[in-house]
Amino acid sequence: MIDQATDTGAVPETKRRALLRNRNFMLLWGAQTAGEVGSQITTIAIPLLALGVLDASVFEVSLLTALAWFPYLVFSLPAGILVDRFDPRRLMIGCDVGRLSLLAVIPIAFQLNVLSIGLLGALAFLSGLLTVLFNVCYQTYLPRVVPEDQLVDGNGKIALSTEVAELVGPSTSGLLVSLVGAARTFLASGLAYLLSAVALLMMRGSAPRAVEDEDEDDAPLRVQIMGGLKFIRNHRILRSILATDTTSNFFVMASGALEVTFLVRELDLSSKAVGLVFTISALGGITAGLLAGRLSAWIGDARIIWVAMLVPGPLYFLMPFSQPGPLGLVTFGLGLAAFSANVVLYNTAATSFQQRITPERLLGRVNATSMWVSLGVVPIGALTGGWLGTQFGLRTALLICVVGTWSAALWVFFSPLRRMRDASEAMEPETA
Repeated sequence: MIDQATDTGAVPETKRRALLRNRNFMLLWGAQTAGEVGSQITTIAIPLLALGVLDASVFEVSLLTALAWFPYLVFSLPAGILVDRFDPRRLMIGCDVGRLSLLAVIPIAFQLNVLSIGLLGALAFLSGLLTVLFNVCYQTYLPRVVPEDQLVDGNGKIALSTEVAELVGPSTSGLLVSLVGAARTFLASGLAYLLSAVALLMMRGSAPRAVEDEDEDDAPLRVQIMGGLKFIRNHRILRSILATDTTSNFFVMASGALEVTFLVRELDLSSKAVGLVFTISALGGITAGLLAGRLSAWIGDARIIWVAMLVPGPLYFLMPFSQPGPLGLVTFGLGLAAFSANVVLYNTAATSFQQRITPERLLGRVNATSMWVSLGVVPIGALTGGWLGTQFGLRTALLICVVGTWSAALWVFFSPLRRMRDASEAMEPETA
């Protein structure tokens, strides 16, 4: 049913206030925000530590980055079973404590003069495992904290946190490295994870395990793991969303491998100007996060999935066609901001849709399967971007990536979503 608020294109003020008065949501939001800031600080501090203290090579730095992403390939599916069988809140607290403990090893090892690339890589991988589990947990736990009609707004606020963390985290990390050194900077990441754990501990009530089918409990582990993949495979819209995610992630990572080099070599920008470009980009995502709930109510929480992917696409071409000079800085930043807005709006709507139509007992595995497939292409995309830049030049390679990114919209545009306004029209799973 479409309520009066949806008909008029406005999110009721009482609903927005109710979400902000939802103690458990606010604490979950705070925990996720703190964790995102901690992750962003770590993402910048690890290569700075490797380069400045351990004199790492370019390959060793790229290997550290790959080790942080590799857990999505090896652990996402098992993480889904854990989340479906145990209380996600307690698992998230465990993840925060675990990440805090792992990061505390770095300054200790530095003081003892035993820090090495091998140790740093192992810590990055183990921390990545816990990050994967945390991310599956919060996506699965949110529908238990937020009413269904507030899911889009809740996911929008969480997406907003990610954009703010991407804006604040790197600059904070760089400042801390210059003030206290790269090794001690990890204490700030540990503090962020501590704040996240405390916020989760303050939440009231507990969520029981979601699995309700005893026969499913007794099924072989392989069968349980494949439950999420089977559900997505048999649902046409979820298949389209997963294809969109995977295609977009591949080309986004390919372009991401080129962007800084393009800005420096093609647009002749300084390091400060490069930072300004990405600041403009983050502002696009922040704006989209603030407006996600209202836009979803106005356009429709199902329709906005393909609209968010399709409409901003022409602005992406501002990036490869940017020219040297101040105007080039602005046009590239606007193109990147359009994409950031797309990411926030699309992810908010698509995640909310998936949460609404997936049975609670399967939600952890469905979320995990989505991460496994869509994020599994990240390292391949990054390598492809480097290859394209080498073969065809930076400007042509970036143009190819922009076209590929926009093409991801075709999966959801040519799906049943194009004929829907709201997710309530697709509550019964469609089979192939």
